Amino acid sequence: MKKAFSMIELVIAIVVIGILAVSIIPRIYSNRLQEAAEQVISHIRYTQHLAMVDDKFDAKNADWYKERWQIFFAKTDASDKKWAYTVFSDHAGESTGNPGISEIAKNPLDMSKYLTAGYSSILHSDPKVTSELNIGKTYGITDIVFSANCKKYSLRIAFDHLGRPLYDGSHLLDDAYRNGANSQLIQNDISGNPCVITLSSEEGSVKIAVEPETGYAHMIY
Repeated sequence: MKKAFSMIELVIAIVVIGILAVSIIPRIYSNRLQEAAEQVISHIRYTQHLAMVDDKFDAKNADWYKERWQIFFAKTDASDKKWAYTVFSDHAGESTGNPGISEIAKNPLDMSKYLTAGYSSILHSDPKVTSELNIGKTYGITDIVFSANCKKYSLRIAFDHLGRPLYDGSHLLDDAYRNGANSQLIQNDISGNPCVITLSSEEGSVKIAVEPETGYAHMIY
């Protein structure tokens, strides 16, 4: 004789399913933030890699250091007013800090695309952009904040040939490492904290640390 579920058993099953659903939903949200952080970290590391294998030193060019590879975060019309980022290197004599299409890195996973989600000379609708770099659209990122020890004017990090990180990119430098009397090499703050990049969404926030000297990028838990 087949036994049917009692009403009490059905109620218990529904309650258990409800509890599991409530516990799983926040994990789904946190995974989106974690995925965004992991992608950004991988592209910070790739920017560092480009800087180390593509040494910009040129004795014939007094402004060679302004061509260093950098990763630049911005929210513009070209990215559909969503937070996005670009990996690029300014060309000699054109060190404006604004990436032109010929200055943007190619996507190593698809060489027909560029490592940008839209900025300046290329729009978010262009088939050559890498749409995942629009982390506003892809992961729901609503804000990006750099800690005070790695930002003065803009949200960008450049790397020298040794892989050391510099804040504000390189186009504002007066020599290889200084803007006026101030070094742009990233240092720990007075509390010993590294550069911290905070990605926020409606579900919460996640922090990425970029260590001085080594330039090692990682998540902070």
